[in-house]
Amino acid sequence: MKLSGTTKILLLGANIWYFAEGMLGPLFAVFAQKIGGDILDITWAWATYLIITGILYIVFGKLINGRENKEKIMVLGYLLNAFFTFGYLFVSNPIQLFIVQAGLGIAEAMGTPAWDSLYAKSLDDTMDSYAWGLSTGQAQIFTGIAFAIGGLITHFISFDVLFITMGVIQIIAAVVTAQLLLNKKK
Repeated sequence: MKLSGTTKILLLGANIWYFAEGMLGPLFAVFAQKIGGDILDITWAWATYLIITGILYIVFGKLINGRENKEKIMVLGYLLNAFFTFGYLFVSNPIQLFIVQAGLGIAEAMGTPAWDSLYAKSLDDTMDSYAWGLSTGQAQIFTGIAFAIGGLITHFISFDVLFITMGVIQIIAAVVTAQLLLNKKK
């Protein structure tokens, strides 16, 4: 299967993003406990993220449907995600954690429907199942590798270094996907 340039950029950007996002993974619970959270705080923080993301997937999906600026929205979502990831550095209690989780939910809800739309549009119809398998499979692989590396960083260095690393990698994902804006102008 020959992938278009757009498809390659979308996959590369997404894989970089999944790598950064995956670094926290199951360490989220350890971090929440470190800042004074208990089981209910962890539950509510994660629920906040999922509910906000879910509602806003629908809202942003409707807002960007048929629009020409999907690349901009996706890149903004990636940048906002990096911003809130850096926000973890300032979290010292469960309420602040809820705010960061809500912000991350907004960021993901901006970027994902735009990414999905752009990816679907970039695919060759004869290989669409393979392309979606490639997308999902790579996301799982990169997230799995990231879990391991995130654990090593946190164990041997600190959560702060983990959050800085994640944020920087998310900015790189935004820069990679911003190439679509440059290609669009050509």
